[in-house]
Amino acid sequence: MGGYAGFLGLPWGGTNIEFITGIPTISYVNREMGYHRTCANITDSGGALLFTTNGYYIADATGDTMANGTGINPAMYTSQYPDGLHLPQSQMILPLPGSSTIYLLFHGTYDDLVTQTASFLYLTVIDMSLNGGLGAVLQKNQVLINDALNIGKISAVKHANGRDWWVVCHEANSSAFHVSLVTTDGVVSTVVQNIGIIRPADLGQVCFSPDGSKFAYYWGIEDLDVFDFDRCSGLFSNPVHIDIDDYDQMGGVAFSPNSQFLYVSSVLDVYQFDVLAPDIPSTQVHIAHWDSTYSPSPPFATVFDIAQLAPDGKIYIATGNGTFKLHVINAPDMQGLACDLVQHAITLPTYFMNSLPNHPNYHLGPLLGSPCDTLGLGVLEEQPVVGVSAFPNPCAGHFALNYPARPETGWLEVRDMSGRVVQHERLPAWSQMHAVGFEDRANGLYLCTVRWGEASISITIALER
Repeated sequence: MGGYAGFLGLPWGGTNIEFITGIPTISYVNREMGYHRTCANITDSGGALLFTTNGYYIADATGDTMANGTGINPAMYTSQYPDGLHLPQSQMILPLPGSSTIYLLFHGTYDDLVTQTASFLYLTVIDMSLNGGLGAVLQKNQVLINDALNIGKISAVKHANGRDWWVVCHEANSSAFHVSLVTTDGVVSTVVQNIGIIRPADLGQVCFSPDGSKFAYYWGIEDLDVFDFDRCSGLFSNPVHIDIDDYDQMGGVAFSPNSQFLYVSSVLDVYQFDVLAPDIPSTQVHIAHWDSTYSPSPPFATVFDIAQLAPDGKIYIATGNGTFKLHVINAPDMQGLACDLVQHAITLPTYFMNSLPNHPNYHLGPLLGSPCDTLGLGVLEEQPVVGVSAFPNPCAGHFALNYPARPETGWLEVRDMSGRVVQHERLPAWSQMHAVGFEDRANGLYLCTVRWGEASISITIALER
């Protein structure tokens, strides 16, 4: 969800990028809520929007203000931005472990204009069983941490038991991470760990790898840190600091679906690192340099800023300005230039101010075989794959497969009715959809089998032109 200033009419207003059909669908939406850098939202398991926030207020699925959803992030700064805060990763929504109706919003704002820090990490609790299913805020602005914190960069990863969560933020002018444990009882503890370099009041982006084993922290001035993360203990280890000769300003980070490659978007340049290599800094590959494109015209440069791994296994990168474009990395599991970064590949109907959502990997399960794999949730990952569908079917040359997120790389095998294999394609780990082209195929029926290790399921596709 993005776009802002809808009251001005096109080309301002709302833009949605939806993945529910299997193919990213981009549409204009006439809505009151505007988004700048601050965007968090959550859907139900079927993909229907539950609620969203821009840091100024919380909106329900209809776009109206949720019951008791005003007055979040109290601060002078917040009051100046009713059309959405300009703070990346300052809001994050998690389901309360063990509950189907309670959601937890972790959030903050820009509190101290002198030190340029946040003073609080807040918790707001939403109950979706109230107000006829549109939800209501039960409690808001509960102070979890009162300290000088770096603005935004709130992140989360599943506990190794596959149910609970670790929520992470960073202290300003310090090397301290604040790590909170979220269980069925809510936030039960917060520990402080000093590790890595001292981070001043900064901007930039942080990110956990999809498998939860790595963590990256990037800002153009202090550059990049990569850590190992223990999902059992909630502790960081093995910090690797990497100096990057880049543009000292904003920037973002995102991991590939297989958790091997890290992408750093550094305003004018994009770099790739292999975080599984013994010497991570030596693996740096320069993926792209800004090609001097503006959208729609100067000074709206389509440079590189915050990034997000999407349900289709691709990484989308915002442009750092309110442009009509997004960049995309089509094959982020591939090494070097084979990752296929395409600049300004996505055209949007309205100005889009870097509002890529702050989403963790909601699908991550337990760390199988670890001391913390105690809830038996790993058994679910061994069950047969269910719920694979195709849209449209019949198709006229293109269709999309939808399937459950899996922690490993999968494969698509297409056979014609004679049993001959006519197509073989890779499915990124954690992806939930894959676009398939049948342009060169003859009309008829085709058997599509998706496979992850020993688990597989098939569906028949009809090609009709």
